[in-house]
Amino acid sequence: MKLSMKTTHKGIVYIVGAGPGDKKLITLKGVECLKQADVVIYDLLLNDALLEHCPTHTEKIQAPDPRIRSNRQAELNQLLIQHAKEGKMVVRLKGGDPYIFGRGGEEAMALAEAGIPYEIVPGVTSAIAASAYAGIPVTHRDYASSVAFVTGHSAALHPDSNINWEQLATAVDTLVVYMGVAHLQQIVERLILHGRTPETPVSLVRVGTTPQQFVVQGTLADIVEKVEAIQLKSPAIIVVGAVNRLREQLRWFDNKPLFGKRILVTRARAQASEFADLLEANGAEVIQFPTIEIRPLEIDSAKIPSPDQYDWVIFTSVNAVEIYFAHLREKGKDTRVFGGCSICAVGPKTVEALNSIGIYPDFVPSHASGKVVATEIEDVQSKKILLPRAKIATADLPNILRERGTHVDDIPLYGTVKVASENSDVIEKDLLEGNVDFVTFTSSSTVTNFLEMFPSHTAKVLLAKVRVAVIGPTTEATATKHGVRVDVVAEEATIESLVEAIIAEYQNLSE
Repeated sequence: MKLSMKTTHKGIVYIVGAGPGDKKLITLKGVECLKQADVVIYDLLLNDALLEHCPTHTEKIQAPDPRIRSNRQAELNQLLIQHAKEGKMVVRLKGGDPYIFGRGGEEAMALAEAGIPYEIVPGVTSAIAASAYAGIPVTHRDYASSVAFVTGHSAALHPDSNINWEQLATAVDTLVVYMGVAHLQQIVERLILHGRTPETPVSLVRVGTTPQQFVVQGTLADIVEKVEAIQLKSPAIIVVGAVNRLREQLRWFDNKPLFGKRILVTRARAQASEFADLLEANGAEVIQFPTIEIRPLEIDSAKIPSPDQYDWVIFTSVNAVEIYFAHLREKGKDTRVFGGCSICAVGPKTVEALNSIGIYPDFVPSHASGKVVATEIEDVQSKKILLPRAKIATADLPNILRERGTHVDDIPLYGTVKVASENSDVIEKDLLEGNVDFVTFTSSSTVTNFLEMFPSHTAKVLLAKVRVAVIGPTTEATATKHGVRVDVVAEEATIESLVEAIIAEYQNLSE
């Protein structure tokens, strides 16, 4: 979808609902707006990961904090108008839905009065999403045929409020109250006073749809006491009605095996998305902390040997496949040059990378280990082998192959560069205080670079309150060498196997 956004003299504002917290609950149109934004003005509590959709030139502005800026809305309106008049495509990114207690209507009015073109991109509101993630359908044929959303802000409780609590209390089956935690006692009193029975089920869902989601349940008679006992803080929605009885049967999100676990991913950012997605799909909160960056070496493609000069080509990683083929394309060649040689692929992801370009390996070893590859591969004596791979790769594979009487050209194509992190102080504090559940390492370089980022502490001290998971025996050996206690080792050297091993570890701990 390509949005038509600019006139010859004016910009345009898209007032976009970002959804309730889960970064994947934003709409497709919302993402398209972010991808083309010149300016994004975003709310304080939004998931920062949404801003990753923006192009590099996008100016990102955090909206004024309403808790400390009484004239916040006027400032916001002026910001929108100012940037739009400069001919920019502006995204006003708001939590939930712009028109449900989001002041989107006020911003749209200001734009209309200023003659600024605008569009509204609806979002998933927390009353629907947080309830669903808590296992509470706001309507159900056997429990509720009507639902109402109401603000619980202090103004809604004043005697001159336009909210008719007397009628609202019993007018609908399910009542969802926004921004009401601080005024829970007054809300409960009004509902009971105007006809709701004290036995009516109530749930509070805090930061719904996120791995920090927390649900407390009770009735109108005891919910205030329960909330005070655990000192529950906003943001949270309040769900009133019989539908709350369905939670124990329908809860799904907070039953995920890694729900609420904070897991640190040290993999290169370009490779981390699939790993993070798998962890998040199982309920974890992923902390992206890349310690390396994969960087191709500066090599003249004309000097890269072609596969037709060899009997075997061994690919040990997806990076090797992608970078080697980039060099081949630079030389004007394609997969036809592999017609006379055999292909070995180490690991299922490397197999997939080759399959995607129409190559199906002749041999895949049982394990992603240099020693295993070198010993299992057959018919290589007196053969020529091309080994395009990382500059820092271990020497086991070529050395054993040479011992078997082969000629090996070990060609380094890429290196791993240590990445400087802006939030290492925060990560260090979380590690030392035990606020991270697992640290994951997917290569030896992630281990060494990670530890170099925290020179003030030994590995034993830094990770004393944290569990450690590694992708395979080579990474385990590096970690152990540096004094890291390894708790989990993946059975196979894949991120899928690593996630499975972490899940199994928690299942074992809970038994």
